[in-house]
Amino acid sequence: MLATQPFGRTGHSSTRVIFGAAALGWASQAKADEALAVLSEFGINHLDTAADYGDSELRLAPWLAAGRHEYFVATKTGHRTAPGARASLERSLQRLGTDHVDLVQLHNLVEEDEWEVAHSPGGAVEGLVQAQQEGLTRFIGVTGHGMRIARMHLRSLERFDFDSVLLPYNFALLADHTYREDVEALLELCEERRVAVQAIKAVARRRWRPEETGPKFSWYEPLPPGTELERAIRYILGQPSLFLNSSSDLRLLRPTLEAAAGARRDEPTMVDLHTDAVRLGIEPLFDGDVLDRI
Repeated sequence: MLATQPFGRTGHSSTRVIFGAAALGWASQAKADEALAVLSEFGINHLDTAADYGDSELRLAPWLAAGRHEYFVATKTGHRTAPGARASLERSLQRLGTDHVDLVQLHNLVEEDEWEVAHSPGGAVEGLVQAQQEGLTRFIGVTGHGMRIARMHLRSLERFDFDSVLLPYNFALLADHTYREDVEALLELCEERRVAVQAIKAVARRRWRPEETGPKFSWYEPLPPGTELERAIRYILGQPSLFLNSSSDLRLLRPTLEAAAGARRDEPTMVDLHTDAVRLGIEPLFDGDVLDRI
């Protein structure tokens, strides 16, 4: 069983690894149910999906019908206006087969124009606050990708008191001095306000190269099961304020949970992580400019 800790100020003790249900977007229900058995084995009690993760919400619905109270359920909306966000949330509730989610998140709120719309009167934030008052969601969060997102999350938290944030966090990305500074400032603010912080792309190796012709279950190439993946996971879980969202590559679910369950208290050394990066050719997925927009 995995350790749990308070998910920010929500009052829920979530497992340190959150199931990234993007992995179910194009899976059959049978495959989804196999994943549920693995999650149950490790006691995972927090599910993270999104309106645009294919059939993910539909795949989760039978699990919730059998035990809604067992899970903290989070979804996301990519809409920036109040009507769009409200309609997206209502559709997610229908697909999930529940009358409320625990957390709805503004999905990938990083571009300036979208940020302004979302935070303005008639924007998504206003719409989700109304939905919260009506009991359709308990909490509201914000997510994002790329090297600009930590700075944008800081701006978002200045404008609205979000309950959670989600952003990329791994050794290769944190090697960028500017991104690391932004992340450290964000973590400090989140600790002060008791805002939950979720880490994604923890086991990313690099973007797919043209010569890679095998099956692809995520938009980036993940680390293979083994020592390097285990160290990458320990690097995240060694940061006491972070939750780790599992990869969209369902094949990595059990290796990830096994690594998290058996993670030693000591963090891997910088030498270890640098050696892994060189040996496996680990590269940042984003560069703050062109790659952020792909």
